[in-house]
Amino acid sequence: MEQKIHQGRNVRRFREMLGIKQEALAFDLGNDWNQNKISMLEQKDVIEDNLLKQISNALKIPVEAFQNFDEEQAVNIIANTFHEGAVANNSGYINCTFNPIDKIVQIHEEKIALYERMLKEKDEMMERLEKLINK
Repeated sequence: MEQKIHQGRNVRRFREMLGIKQEALAFDLGNDWNQNKISMLEQKDVIEDNLLKQISNALKIPVEAFQNFDEEQAVNIIANTFHEGAVANNSGYINCTFNPIDKIVQIHEEKIALYERMLKEKDEMMERLEKLINK
């Protein structure tokens, strides 16, 4: 038995993955849309092609993603492809060549040095302005 792809559920999944609320999608689709209408749309098994194209444009996701995405297949692929320690189907481990905490400290120190230079430049500019004003 072939499992049917639920397009409305796919719209909801992609919308949620993008962090877009139903109200925002309704706004992008036009004046005749609202949150309640989007909620009803996400319950439909099949969505009309022209509406699916509008949603595709609003979410910037290909129409085929809504038409073909099957969560169960995706979970099976992920479960059978990725293993502990695997990255992007690479069975080797990541070998980090730097300490992330050291990088954070370095960036913080660079930021402090930049602020100090900016303050020094501001003080020098204020001195020049005071000299110009006092002339």
